[in-house]
Amino acid sequence: MSKIEQIIKNIKAGKTTAVQEVKLAIARAKADDNNAILEVIEERALKRAAEIDKEIGRGVIKKLSGVPFIAKDNFLTLGSKTTAASKILENFKAPLQATAIEKLEAEGATCIGKSNLDSFAHGGSTENSHFGVTLNAKDKTRVAGGSSGGSAVAVAKGVVPFALGTDTGGSIRQPASFNGVVGFKPSYGRISRFGVIAMASSTDVVGPITTTVADAEILTEILAGQDKKDMNVMPDGFTPIKSNKKHNIGIIKEYMADGVDEEVKRKITELAKKLANEGHKVIEISVPTAKYALPVYYTVVPAEISSNLARYDGIRYGLRAKNAKTIAEVYGRSRDEGFVDESKRRILIGAFVLSSGFYDAYYQKAQKVRTLFINDFKKAFSDVDFFIGPVAPTPAFKIGKNAHDPLQAYMEDILTVPASLAGLPAISVPTKNTKGELPIGVQIIAPYAKDAELLNFALIVEEIEHE
Repeated sequence: MSKIEQIIKNIKAGKTTAVQEVKLAIARAKADDNNAILEVIEERALKRAAEIDKEIGRGVIKKLSGVPFIAKDNFLTLGSKTTAASKILENFKAPLQATAIEKLEAEGATCIGKSNLDSFAHGGSTENSHFGVTLNAKDKTRVAGGSSGGSAVAVAKGVVPFALGTDTGGSIRQPASFNGVVGFKPSYGRISRFGVIAMASSTDVVGPITTTVADAEILTEILAGQDKKDMNVMPDGFTPIKSNKKHNIGIIKEYMADGVDEEVKRKITELAKKLANEGHKVIEISVPTAKYALPVYYTVVPAEISSNLARYDGIRYGLRAKNAKTIAEVYGRSRDEGFVDESKRRILIGAFVLSSGFYDAYYQKAQKVRTLFINDFKKAFSDVDFFIGPVAPTPAFKIGKNAHDPLQAYMEDILTVPASLAGLPAISVPTKNTKGELPIGVQIIAPYAKDAELLNFALIVEEIEHE
């Protein structure tokens, strides 16, 4: 039984209450020593929990009544700050709430806090936060992954049964893999992004981090569906499916190449054998243009970042530089003081590839290559139902390992960005872990809009890995 289902069962049986569950989660959040939690929303959470208990007393039990959760601190939430782990927004209080939060709370869930992240979601380790590094849940000398590192650690340590994250190039899947939890990136447009601070508008998605695939399925059904405030959302919602069909499974040749840790390869190879023994057909597939995904990503995404961050200028809201004498100085100093180095780096790259004389050579060409590998994925999916492979080239690496090597830090995204650029649904499911081993997730990728089929197959993989 999943953690969400267990809480609901206990509430129905009268063994616990919403207030009790929220108080326990708040206590666990306050005891966090991994720097996963930036703020506990205690007053509002307890008030909401009391209201939910009144509903329960009247016999109204919703899908998430009494279930506490944490949101990555790039979701706008009422009763708290929304900082995006940045200095420029360190005191910003949102005037409205993200659609994802609203949908969860409409079903009885309670947001009890905000989790740490790489500032503005720029990074893959949660080392780029203005509020300090988040430590891995299994080994505090190693990174939590990113950018949703705080959310993954909060779930892995049992602070809450689930947390919200965002995934632009792997920011849900990679920290989920590093901390031994489930991280689901839905198809682009499956869940509303209204009220979420934008990173790269053509790849940003909202998704859950959970302890089980079943919980990810429950949450996706609640979160999916149209939103008049986000016109990119798919018109249909999400309906789980149950099937024992035997599948054709592809292992992307390029995902098992040199540079991928031997232990990571071994885990994927072992899973492939287990799937074959269960009657699934496993074949090797080549997606030749996948090797260009990383340079394409770090051309297209910084371009969108530079545009999205232009609104943070020290004028309308957020940090404003003191004693600036001209409007240009206000802009320049506010941004210089308010952004971490990685955000500045991405702004500069983005401004460069969009600049006159370089737009055609870099940005436009990258978008053309992006179309090529989208078509390559479509072609490959004519032969297989799903792909399996590593989430990241290595398990969680040591804190500081890539601190002075941005290129090596970007290489950590090499196996997650293809699905992001193509808008495909993908999930990280923990592989079987023995004592002393660092967590390693298997990535499963499905065709666009096949989220229900993906989660159904992920349940099968989860069962195989935990037999």
